[in-house]
Amino acid sequence: MKTAKDYMDAANAEVPKMEAEAAIAKHASGTGVFIDVRDSAAIAESGTLKGAHRIPRGMIEFRADPAVEDLYNPVFQKDAEIYLICGAGGQAALAGKTLKEMGYSNVTNIGGFPAWKKAGGPTEG
Repeated sequence: MKTAKDYMDAANAEVPKMEAEAAIAKHASGTGVFIDVRDSAAIAESGTLKGAHRIPRGMIEFRADPAVEDLYNPVFQKDAEIYLICGAGGQAALAGKTLKEMGYSNVTNIGGFPAWKKAGGPTEG
């Protein structure tokens, strides 16, 4: 039987992690798709990255699959640079592993929103 730690270890082994400062520089370059995978209540409470797409972890498979026409989000392109953020990095890692399993090869976990905010990354409500 797998534990939460097993899932996290597997996700962290597969999805590269980028520190907040490097992620902020990447964001400033205007390239890449930035996605906050937290639920809407968490985002409403703290805000999110400026311009981030808000796609909860529980919807990633549906939003990233073009075959699910009524839910697919075209920001998901197989060759896109995708940067995921959450509250502390765990949900972003798990969502990133799912995207990699779906054929998205360029997925990066940029950790938790508090670190982004502390490092001076641009935010919005």
